[in-house]
Amino acid sequence: MGSIWNAIYAFFNQIVYAVASMRIPFDIIDILIVAYIIYKAINFMSETRAGQLAKGLLLLFVVYFIANWWNLTTMKWLLSRFVDYIIIAIAIIFQPELRRLLEHMGHSRLMGGSHVAVNEPILNCIDKVSRAAGNMQESKTGALIVFERSTQLGEIIDTGTVIDAAPSVQMVNNVFFPKSPLHDGALIIRDGKLYAAGCILPLTQREDINSQLGTRHRAAIGMTENSDAVVLVVSEETGIISIVVNGEIRRGYNAISSAEELKALLLQPDKQNKGFFSRFGFLKKKEGKEAKNNDMEK
Repeated sequence: MGSIWNAIYAFFNQIVYAVASMRIPFDIIDILIVAYIIYKAINFMSETRAGQLAKGLLLLFVVYFIANWWNLTTMKWLLSRFVDYIIIAIAIIFQPELRRLLEHMGHSRLMGGSHVAVNEPILNCIDKVSRAAGNMQESKTGALIVFERSTQLGEIIDTGTVIDAAPSVQMVNNVFFPKSPLHDGALIIRDGKLYAAGCILPLTQREDINSQLGTRHRAAIGMTENSDAVVLVVSEETGIISIVVNGEIRRGYNAISSAEELKALLLQPDKQNKGFFSRFGFLKKKEGKEAKNNDMEK
C-alpha cells in the first residue's frame, strides 16, 4: 500500500513541477493543440467501428498494466510480444479509418469550408436529380446517384461509361430505366453534369448495417466511407429515398426534402469541414436542416 501512495505522491509532484515550469503562452498553446487533436480523434472513433476496436486495444493495455503490477510472468511475455507489433497491428486494423481520417484532414480548411455558397450548375443539377428521384420513388425504380465533392472519383468513373451530359429529369430517368444497360450501376455527378453512368462502387465492410438494406445502400455507404461524396439512393423495393454522407444513411425523403438536403450539403460550407476558428464560435455556423429518419426498410 505504501508503494501506491508513493507513486501517487510522485505523480502529483510531477504535475506541480510541470505547472511551475510552464512557459506562458507557448506551453498553453501546446496543451490546447494536443487536447484538440485528442478530442477530434475520440470524436472520430466514436462515429466509426474504430471506436469498438480502440476499446479492445485499451483493454489489452489495462491487462498489460495489471500483469506488470502483479508480476504475472507468462501474461507479461504474451502481451509484450503483442506490444512489439502494435504499430503494425494498428495500421492494418484501422486502415479504412486512417484513410478516411487523412482524407478528411485533406478536405478541411483552416478558416472555413471547402464548398462555395452559390453554384448555379450544381443548383440546377440538384433540382433535376431530385425531381427525377421523385418520379423514381413513385415508380419504385432503383437509383444510385453520387455527387462528387473534393475527392476525385476517377477510379470509380473508369468502371463505368462517361456520358458527360447536361442534367435533365428525362436523362436521369433514362439512365435508371430497368431495361437500360447502365441502370445497375451508379451515376456520377461532377461539376453539375451527369458525368458517368454504370459505375461500380465499393461495398461497405461494416457489420452493423440493417440486414434489410440492399446492395445499393451498402454501396452508397461504402462510397462515402472512402470519399467525401454525397450519395442519393432510391430503393427498388420500397421507393424510399435516402441520402448518405460520411458513412451515415438518412432516410425518408421526397423530391422536395431531398433537394433541400442536397443544397445544404453541396452548396453551403460543409459543417464537418469547418475551419479551426469556426469550431470555437468565431465564425458563424449555419445549421443545415436534417431529415427525419422515420421510415425503415421493409
